[in-house]
Amino acid sequence: MTIIGTIIFGAVIGILARLFLPGRQHIGMIMTVLIGIVGALIGYWLAGLFGVAATSGIDWIRWIFSIIVAAILVVGYERIMGRSKV
Repeated sequence: MTIIGTIIFGAVIGILARLFLPGRQHIGMIMTVLIGIVGALIGYWLAGLFGVAATSGIDWIRWIFSIIVAAILVVGYERIMGRSKV
């Protein structure tokens, strides 16, 4: 995957993760993309651990893993950053 592709993929995963979370998250776009990239990498790795094989089409199961991991990372980031500002 190219760098541009990775950034776009991370943005999509990060935005989807934030959409599935209730309420408003106070995270900027750059952090959303970074969390999305990390979530996608960990999600693909976890999918591989669970035996999800690559398919010729859209890998929905890997996308779901990536979105769930990114959502967890968004919540973790919010909690860490929320505590440091108090």
